[in-house]
Amino acid sequence: MTFNKSNKIFFIILPILFFVALGILSISLKRVGIGTCGCGDPREATGDFNFTERAAIFMNEQLASPLAEIRQTVFNNVLGEQSADNKWIEVDLSDQKLIAWEGDQKYLETLVSSGKWGKTPTGEFAIWSKFKYTKMSGGNKALRTYYYLPNVPYTMYFYKDFGLHGTYWHNNFGQPMSHGCVNLPTVMAEKLYYWVNPPTNGNVNLSDDSNPGTKITIYGKAP
Repeated sequence: MTFNKSNKIFFIILPILFFVALGILSISLKRVGIGTCGCGDPREATGDFNFTERAAIFMNEQLASPLAEIRQTVFNNVLGEQSADNKWIEVDLSDQKLIAWEGDQKYLETLVSSGKWGKTPTGEFAIWSKFKYTKMSGGNKALRTYYYLPNVPYTMYFYKDFGLHGTYWHNNFGQPMSHGCVNLPTVMAEKLYYWVNPPTNGNVNLSDDSNPGTKITIYGKAP
């Protein structure tokens, strides 16, 4: 086979076009939330309760949105004062269970709901931000997985837009029910929210080098 000038140009341009197309596809997937829980950009959240929201949607079904802020509970730490380094969280996806530890003493334990329509990441993480209330939306209407959830309470992001948070749209804890986040009963999420670092000061709290977030280990495989 004889290669002329046009053949050589074609074989030079073809790989370039391939990588350009691959880049466009990657950007498109990120925009629709592939590889994340689809909760949007946490940096845009204010942490405030939005009183204008009257409805929520989960699995394409409309349900009532919370109409009032949750009254804050005062928690007593019966284990005494613990250093930030002593606090850590483990999430066992196989058992759909979360345990928070202060050293070798259990602070709380609860059933959770991890990713069903999106994978919950596994590995070692740390809480990088906390928002008292956030709005989450995503999924696919055609697949009947669409959700629009205003005023999600006690959200603690640990990796990109994956977080631990309270849940008002289902009570099926112990079974995967999310798009990648870890759903907790709201009463447990509240207790965890005020316990984890960074410390709570207002409705938005970000970790930094001088104020690191509580470590979290996620392992296992969802049933």
